[in-house]
Amino acid sequence: MRLNNLFLQHFRNYEDLALTFPKNLTIFLGENAQGKTNILESIYVLAMTRSHRTNNEQELIEWGADFASVKGEVQKNHSKVPLELLLTKKGRKTRINHIEQKRLSSYVGQLNVILFAPEDLSLVKGSPSLRRKFLDMEIGQIDPIYLYDLVQYQNVLKQRNQYLKQQKKVDLLYLSVLNEQLVDFGSKVLLARAKFVKRLEYWANLLHQKISHEKENLTLRYVSTLDFTLADSVDEIKERFLNLLEKNQARELQRQTTLLGPHRDDLSFAINEIDVQTYGSQGQQRTTALSIKLAEIDLMQEETGEYPILLLDDVMSELDDSRQLHLLETIEGKVQTFLTTTTLDHVKNKMTVTPTIFYVENGHLSTTK
Repeated sequence: MRLNNLFLQHFRNYEDLALTFPKNLTIFLGENAQGKTNILESIYVLAMTRSHRTNNEQELIEWGADFASVKGEVQKNHSKVPLELLLTKKGRKTRINHIEQKRLSSYVGQLNVILFAPEDLSLVKGSPSLRRKFLDMEIGQIDPIYLYDLVQYQNVLKQRNQYLKQQKKVDLLYLSVLNEQLVDFGSKVLLARAKFVKRLEYWANLLHQKISHEKENLTLRYVSTLDFTLADSVDEIKERFLNLLEKNQARELQRQTTLLGPHRDDLSFAINEIDVQTYGSQGQQRTTALSIKLAEIDLMQEETGEYPILLLDDVMSELDDSRQLHLLETIEGKVQTFLTTTTLDHVKNKMTVTPTIFYVENGHLSTTK
């Protein structure tokens, strides 16, 4: 999979931009606050329909404009697929092959991307919500059914929490209906996440062993508020989930919120059976994060038959020489990569492919300095 071109209108600080890309490495070079990250963000938005930097879509629209448009052509094997995202004050519209898509799950997955930014190095030490978001974004790209179940679960969860907060006498029959819906979608989300983590562990451990020169084994574990295993069926998880909701009903009514389910779950990491989050060095935590992000490349290829696109947002400066080299060796010749940086020192003489370089200054791009 590759992105052949990109067209922006009124996106962030780009009034009108048209770019054509090579199949290997593209570098956006320039000082900070010139618009390099905005280009990577636009590719991410084209793939995921939302930004990794803000929850307010209006921030993506250029100041004074009424809309923002992101278009691109995706090369898949021997076919070319035009994608388009239009953002207005009223909301967003997505198109595949110029045909509007009504459901998010029918659009996401047309362009698979992996974003690696400095904040991703805090994947291990960061909050559980960061790790849940990571799981949801990555699984959603390769499994549209998961994305549908997740959206439905979040809708029911919001409705249930609002009902638990209301002060009137609780209608237990209505609450039981919400429980059934929550359990139905939530159990599918739980099992899909656990299976994904198991596959991710396989690829991440291979990479981690290579970086650590076979000295360290990396294990991942999906930490759930429910006690279940990969051998359990969805129906078995549903039954357990429902029983726990009923047992915790009084506590949830008192706390006025839903205390069980995938929205409370987490992901844990261990090196040689020692918890990395608590006892790992900063180097081990960064290597773990790097292994996990790079593992997604092979996992997505295994699941979809095609390699995703890699977005590296000023991450090279955050890695030491050995990790930089490992990152470049992993992606070289395999994945179309877009990289932002303030200096070429991190990639100079380290890759055999010749990159295409765009110099970025105040929202203007040129191929010559």
